[in-house]
Amino acid sequence: MLDIKGIIKRNLLLKMTSLNAVVILIRLVVSLFIQRLLAVTLGEAGIAKIGQLRNLMQILTSTSSLGTFNGVVKYVSQHETEGNRLGRLFSSAFILGAIGAIASALILFFSAGYISEELFGSDEFVDIIKCLALIPPIIGLNRIFYGLINGLSDYKKFAKIELGTYLISAALLLVFLHFFSLKGVLFSIILTPLISFFVIIIFFTKKIKTYIKRSALSMDLSYVRPLLAFTLMSFISTVLLNYIELDIRTTITNRINIDEAGYWTAMNFISKNYMVFSSSLFTLYVIPKFAKIHTGSDFMTEVLHIYKTLLPLFGIGMLLVFLFRNVIVNIIYPDFEGLKELFKWQLLGDFIRLATLVISHQFLAKRMVVTFVVTELISLGLFYVFAKYYVDIHGAEGVVMAHFYRYIIYFFVVIFATWLFFNNQKKKPDLQSN
Repeated sequence: MLDIKGIIKRNLLLKMTSLNAVVILIRLVVSLFIQRLLAVTLGEAGIAKIGQLRNLMQILTSTSSLGTFNGVVKYVSQHETEGNRLGRLFSSAFILGAIGAIASALILFFSAGYISEELFGSDEFVDIIKCLALIPPIIGLNRIFYGLINGLSDYKKFAKIELGTYLISAALLLVFLHFFSLKGVLFSIILTPLISFFVIIIFFTKKIKTYIKRSALSMDLSYVRPLLAFTLMSFISTVLLNYIELDIRTTITNRINIDEAGYWTAMNFISKNYMVFSSSLFTLYVIPKFAKIHTGSDFMTEVLHIYKTLLPLFGIGMLLVFLFRNVIVNIIYPDFEGLKELFKWQLLGDFIRLATLVISHQFLAKRMVVTFVVTELISLGLFYVFAKYYVDIHGAEGVVMAHFYRYIIYFFVVIFATWLFFNNQKKKPDLQSN
């Protein structure tokens, strides 16, 4: 008889995946209920506006910590037993985080009117933006603490924090929706980082005190330059991506109507619900693992191991999502008829995206700044150009077609860039620093 429990126990990636699956399943059930309620209560226009704010929040996750998250993950995984190095790392991360948080807060507060007009087409939500201006310092601290958790590959603690934050945030959203409608939902979203901060303190205080010692923190800039490389990479992958999504949603609204923008936003919500299953694995497992690999053969072995573990699971899951797309739409987004046409292209694009992201996390693990920036700009450029072209022909469906075409090309670009890296490594000594 096949010993499934034993196989999972011996495979760290499967252990993380199985625990993650429980968390994602609970999140998915709660999310189904919430998304249906939002769709019925607020309609396509409300869903589109929620999407605008969520994109802005994603931008803030990068700017509020100056994008140091992946750098903290990398260096914690490499030097978790070296207290002096970690002291210098966190000193630098806190300095950069303070700069990013203060700058983000000032921009939000003094540009609240402009941001409200750009995102929502009116100044009705200025108060929401000004409240959001108080949150960047908390987001910055969260990102540093999450970087520590992921660098240590403490996936059990990570699962508790993720689930606790999500359930409390979901409950708050429901209360605010009941009493304050759309504005209440938007306000509950900006409070999520605050909830996350308190959940981290509850579950992770002992580890934080163990690895982040106040006595070791000082005005040490030795890690600032290495972390700034991750700042650049984060700005490209997070800030620019979310800016493009904001622009595309606005384009759909202006060229077609806000309902079509709502369909695309709803499809993104569904996609992010199942893709979040992989994103935590990348930071908990893939980056720490790749950071310790320095030969092409070892890298290829690990990539194949990840592919054999994850791709069949995701493939089956995505196939089920496609087969039951009508049921999913009827349950979560009743009357969003235009949404059903988007599944095929989104799912195909997401499957190729997963395969690509596994390999491209090598660029983050090895701090390959130029390679990361160039390949990411190619990816984002392809998406932007394809989306702008196809939206006039196919509406919202054109954007998910652009998503698919972009990742087909990007997959081969990433493979070529990785081959170049390891080919060059054979010709010169390994000069990895830090």
